Amino acid sequence: MSETQEDARMLTELDEHGVLLVTMNRPKKKNAFDEEQWDSFASTLAAAEKNPQVAVVVLTGAGGNFSSGADLGAFRGGDRPPREDGFASGFFAAEAKILSFSKPLIAAVTGVAVGGGCTTAIASDIVYVGEGLRARLPFANLGLVPEIASSHTLQATIGRQRANELMFSAEWIDAARALEVGMAARVLPDAELLDAALEKAREIAEWPISGLVAIKRTMNQAHQAAIAAALEVEHDEMSKAQGSPENIEAIKAFIEKRKPDFRQFRK
Repeated sequence: MSETQEDARMLTELDEHGVLLVTMNRPKKKNAFDEEQWDSFASTLAAAEKNPQVAVVVLTGAGGNFSSGADLGAFRGGDRPPREDGFASGFFAAEAKILSFSKPLIAAVTGVAVGGGCTTAIASDIVYVGEGLRARLPFANLGLVPEIASSHTLQATIGRQRANELMFSAEWIDAARALEVGMAARVLPDAELLDAALEKAREIAEWPISGLVAIKRTMNQAHQAAIAAALEVEHDEMSKAQGSPENIEAIKAFIEKRKPDFRQFRK
């Protein structure tokens, strides 16, 4: 596995220590996810999992941002053609691979981390954030529900009360707040973030991959049933919420760069 073309959605670089740096590469869109990006993410993780030279993956974003989540400007409604992999969309393929990825995954999160960008970080094994972090779980203000099992993983990480506060309020989360509530292991200057994450990854990569995989499996075992249950409810509730009048209003407001009017639906 080697560095890909500069226009690829995911850049990969494997070093001599067995650390694979994966960079989400849509900087002009703040690394927002469209179908192609989700598919590329899923295939990149799948390849890393199969590669015996990869011990640890470090995930980051190009252009000073982690990811702004779903690309609402690329939103496509209606039925999609069947996929060979059996998933309904690239998002579901990536979601499944993120949650089942067997090797240590470190998220180096700087700048914007919103929606799917934030929940991807939450699903990672270790999260380091830069001082300029601006994270958000914007599901309430989009008329949607949590994704990537974050309805469980966030509670498991920071506790029910704090998770509810962040989910219901859709408030912005800075680096200090992320560290305070336990969403991040460390806060570093933005310019030092990636180097620190790579240094920790190289420390971890010294150990047998089989042992790292076994440790992750045992650490995650207690959460597997809850994650499966969370996904089932999230998928069901998301199917109801997507395309609802409130969700359509939220997307239209985003595209039109205005504040959504949800009070119109309270009659």
